Amino acid sequence: MRTNRTKKRLRAGETVIGCCIQQFGSPEVVRLLSAAGFDFVFLDGEHGPFDMETLHAMIRACLERDVTPLVRVGELQYTLVARALDAGAQGIIFPRVESKALLAEAIRWTRFPPEGVRGYGLALPQLEYQSHSFAEIIEHVNANTQVVVQFETRTAIERREELLATPGVDVALIGPADLSISLGVPGDFEHPRLVEAALALMESAERLGVAPGIQVRSPALAKQWLERGMRFVGCGSEHGLLWEKARQTAAELKARRGSGAPRLRSPQR
Repeated sequence: MRTNRTKKRLRAGETVIGCCIQQFGSPEVVRLLSAAGFDFVFLDGEHGPFDMETLHAMIRACLERDVTPLVRVGELQYTLVARALDAGAQGIIFPRVESKALLAEAIRWTRFPPEGVRGYGLALPQLEYQSHSFAEIIEHVNANTQVVVQFETRTAIERREELLATPGVDVALIGPADLSISLGVPGDFEHPRLVEAALALMESAERLGVAPGIQVRSPALAKQWLERGMRFVGCGSEHGLLWEKARQTAAELKARRGSGAPRLRSPQR
């Protein structure tokens, strides 16, 4: 059975980096991101178009490459959480959390009894075709399942202390897009209101033993938040990285088009 390396490193006080996969449901994209050096992959089941079979294939690719597969579910619903975990996800990202009671219940869905209420549905692929007792499996999986809670609204930030105090929260993740909208500064990711809200969450998270995190859209913003002390940092998406590099390459080639040596002309007759 596999260890959740991202969870282990965060508990040791280290910093981890990841990337979101939101549009291109190919296991090869996962392998590429792993080879590039990311620690975790954020598989978006909320805004992405992926069905469960596609998520399963990408999760398996993550596990093969020893990069942590985290699935963001579309909503806090038991079947979405259980199926993602049964497909092999090593953690769940809960979006739009504002209720402590609902969060506490959702965390229980990620744990087998006696810690939670998750039904047992693991198959041999999720156990690496190894033979273990139920007790061993339950203890290992409960210890290695990661809970990431997204803070995306003004209300969530205001309730951060009670939400972060909920047992079982591993990471408090700022969702800057929705949070900026909620704070009245849509898309302004460096606005003082957004920065202050994120810093307030960081302070509360660190004091309560939860790793602070953020998912940003550019390396420049990721670097800023790493310097401020964020320890779980997601940077960009697979389609965003491809678009930026493709646009940069095309622009560079176009700028040099026609600037080289003159073309050879065919000899005149």
